[in-house]
Amino acid sequence: MEAGTRTAPVTLAQALFRPRAVALVGASGDPAKNSARPLRFLRKHGYAGRIVPINASRSEVLGERAWRSLAEAPGAIDHAFIMTPGDSVERAIEECGARGVPVATIFSDGFADAGAAGAARQARLVARARTLGVRVLGPNSMGLIDVPGRATLSVNAVLEMDALPAGTTSFVSQSGTMLGTVLSRGAARGLGFAKLVSVGNESDLGMAELVELLAEDPGTQVILLFLETIRDGAGLAAAARKAHAAGKPVVAYKLGRSRLGAALARSHTGALAGEDAALDAYFRDCGIVRVDLLETLIEIAPLLAGRTPPNLPRAARVAVVTTTGGGAASVVDRLGVFGIETVAPDSKSPIIDLTMTATAEQYTAALDDLLASPQCDGVLAVVGSSAQFHPQLAVEPIVRSKKNAKPLAVFLTPHAERSLALLAERGIAAFRTPEACADALAATFAWRSPRTRTAAASTEWPTDLPRRGGLDEAQALVLFASLGIPVVEHAIAQPPGYAHAIPYPVAAKALSAELLHKTEAGAVCLGIADRAELDREVSAMLARVPAARLVLVQKMESGLAEAIVGYRDDPVVGPIALVGAGGALAEIYKDYALRLAPVSEEEAEEMIERVKGLAMVRGYRGLPRGDVRALAQAVAALSRLALVSGRPVAEGEINPLIVKREGVVAVDGLVVMKE
Repeated sequence: MEAGTRTAPVTLAQALFRPRAVALVGASGDPAKNSARPLRFLRKHGYAGRIVPINASRSEVLGERAWRSLAEAPGAIDHAFIMTPGDSVERAIEECGARGVPVATIFSDGFADAGAAGAARQARLVARARTLGVRVLGPNSMGLIDVPGRATLSVNAVLEMDALPAGTTSFVSQSGTMLGTVLSRGAARGLGFAKLVSVGNESDLGMAELVELLAEDPGTQVILLFLETIRDGAGLAAAARKAHAAGKPVVAYKLGRSRLGAALARSHTGALAGEDAALDAYFRDCGIVRVDLLETLIEIAPLLAGRTPPNLPRAARVAVVTTTGGGAASVVDRLGVFGIETVAPDSKSPIIDLTMTATAEQYTAALDDLLASPQCDGVLAVVGSSAQFHPQLAVEPIVRSKKNAKPLAVFLTPHAERSLALLAERGIAAFRTPEACADALAATFAWRSPRTRTAAASTEWPTDLPRRGGLDEAQALVLFASLGIPVVEHAIAQPPGYAHAIPYPVAAKALSAELLHKTEAGAVCLGIADRAELDREVSAMLARVPAARLVLVQKMESGLAEAIVGYRDDPVVGPIALVGAGGALAEIYKDYALRLAPVSEEEAEEMIERVKGLAMVRGYRGLPRGDVRALAQAVAALSRLALVSGRPVAEGEINPLIVKREGVVAVDGLVVMKE
């Protein structure tokens, strides 16, 4: 066969995960160097394909024939693993293109990970690779591992392991070191993997496309993601939907749950709907299971494999069977934090304690009864010290239980590796800490099918409003009214005299597009009884806010409750809608619900149900019931800002929206336009 020819075409998935020949560009003959590892690991773990070391100064590397360049190497090459210094990577990509190598993984750093100059060099590299027809994983990628195919194209030291446990879970990470963390910690629990990928800088192949490939992979049942950021929100959402359609759960662990990003927001909505809260809404919308703990990410796969989202309309109910009271209590306590109810059908106790009385047969029978019972949504088995010293006896009753669609989780209170392995062999989810166990159950029951989206008509922007610059509150009210939201009766009053036709009592506000939070600036006066009081209050107010020359006069409104209704075009996940308990203390109470925008009226009603502070408008404990439907209509209407051509609005907010027995009315408005 001539150099560079193939007997059959290779797909992207084959070239990535099951290459028939790999080139190790920059392979070192020094076993102590990172660049020697891929060759050692490929041989150690039994890779059956052809290995082609490329070294500009050697004809032999670790006993293998080496070539000075890809141009000299014989035969077709499916995958190049590039480990040369950053300034020589472009030449390696040129050689890949000339040789028809379809995929290159770049371990080398010094690109977008190294500032603006590196980012520019990366952009040039990827543009050239695309022209040449070479797909790129990285740069700054730790590589990838296909466990069943024994393709260990990685420098991660975890591959010093004698054997790699195979399984049906695949892992994609934005952190290269996490490949070793997850693989080794999984192995300690008896859990194996199908494929593990470090995406590096995601210059070309990224999270979204890799999830799509894994959704098509027959060897993958569950897809785990380790996220530092989301670079392609729309792409990842589409890939997650594809995985859902293929019956493959996607689970995400996301770093950075702090509220630092909220400090940059300009509205209450922006502060409440910070990056992490927006990500919660995003994950829910596209059917991704989110976990709080890294341990949960590693251990949760058996709990989800082969299952569909429970889509529970209420709080989950978990039945607990235990042979250790204290161990069970430690998990039950955590379940309560997540709002999960612990139930024990036909028992007065919240748990079923079999510590002293039950035989193995009775234990199995109890599990079977609970797994079949309509009175619980899942079952938790807690095993004490016997799991460490008598693993067969301790977990055999669980292994023998009849499997069905209901989740079954096991918490082992001692350090019990053999029991973990026995349960893993049978596909039963086992956890080493009460926190991870509770987190996994909570994440499972919070799991929803991807939201069904239907095409919606575009929203027209009012012709008399600017699409750039700022909007003052009067203009914001015009925008809200154009969306179909009832707004307070108001008028713009000008000096001298500030004449208006609004009946007293009234509210007066300084009017300026630069004045975002009027209460803090002393730019709001409420309950003004007459013209004389208006003159006094406006004079004092404008002295406090000299930049404002106009005054917005509004009718005083009252109702049953105040809500905050918001919209934000999040830079990571796109447009989001918010509803919460409103007023000046909205940010303090943090009582709100989020969804990706736009939302329907029915979805808005579901959001309202999640807000504790709006229970009063739902008729809580006999209180007068407010117009929930009108509130939902306002939430849905504001969310349609997502459908305006060009999406010019960065943030939009009504706080408060007064909820009455009949109807709602917006009495304060804020709109921040994009720069």
